[in-house]
Amino acid sequence: MNTDSIELYVSPNGDKWLLHTGADKMPVVRHVPNAASGGRVSELSLDAFLSSGEAAPQRDALLELVGRMIPREQPDTAATFKPAAEALLLTAARVRTFVQERHLTNASGFFFARDQRLFLVTSRHVVTDKPSQHFPDRIEIELHTDRDNLGASTWFNLPLYAQSVSLWRDGSDDGGAIDVAVLEIRRDRLPVTAVFEAFGPEHLPSPEDVMPTGASVLIVGFPLGFHDSLHHLPVVRQGIIASAFGLRFQGKGCFITDARTHRGTSGAPVVMSNPSMANTSTGASLPWVLLGIHSSTIDMGTRDVHADESLGLNSAWYSDILMTLTSDHPRVAKEPAEKT
Repeated sequence: MNTDSIELYVSPNGDKWLLHTGADKMPVVRHVPNAASGGRVSELSLDAFLSSGEAAPQRDALLELVGRMIPREQPDTAATFKPAAEALLLTAARVRTFVQERHLTNASGFFFARDQRLFLVTSRHVVTDKPSQHFPDRIEIELHTDRDNLGASTWFNLPLYAQSVSLWRDGSDDGGAIDVAVLEIRRDRLPVTAVFEAFGPEHLPSPEDVMPTGASVLIVGFPLGFHDSLHHLPVVRQGIIASAFGLRFQGKGCFITDARTHRGTSGAPVVMSNPSMANTSTGASLPWVLLGIHSSTIDMGTRDVHADESLGLNSAWYSDILMTLTSDHPRVAKEPAEKT
């Protein structure tokens, strides 16, 4: 590569964006279309590029590069280290779905680790949904890249198909399809400075755990895409368990929460505080029980929208499905994935 250029971003179709030194020795952003498109190379000044509303991945890559170039005061190593954010907030990931370069929807997800393998967990309807004709071919998740500067982040691309075969894992049981999907993440492909926290099997509730109806839970996600845009962190909604925990609500592998949620929260973790885990080596940084995966709000088809308020209830799928979906031989749905 030209020594006067720094590669910022390469799209799945081969388009490239470079930070380039122009003819007047001023930095510009150069767009190099893929060879098949027949497009011409174009250049924009940094000011014009940042104010032009260009697609987010290449813009975010430029801002990340600029952020790395700005020197920061070195922390006092003698001072006691305090994490910049609670570990729970670093388990969640903002999710964007795409068909090629066209942005479709926003959603939530979280990290789950098992036997040195890493997975992104979200709702199945985020990656495919026949009723709404939602068939993305890839997703992007936002990753922090500097533990001391949470303003530094990058978008990480995860394809959903390889040779027309779906890459995510989902499942079903006697109650039908389960609205949970997991996508394995190759650790060696992550940015070397990626910052995140992951739940594990030790965070799942055990059969003897008692989760009383009315107990407080937290749902960690990105409602309507809303989040701390400076530090790239999710927000937390509080709710309660609204059905008998441990029983399959209406015969499905889920329970009900009473919480105010919105679109974009699909795939968020539903957790309960577990202070006792803070005293163990496995749970010291993440003293939470992962109860479930938030799916969607529940409404009654017979509700009079003019006379009746919405129920304000939500379905959450029991988290033990993750042990099936992350096993070496996961049980997956028999129906082939659809893709356009």
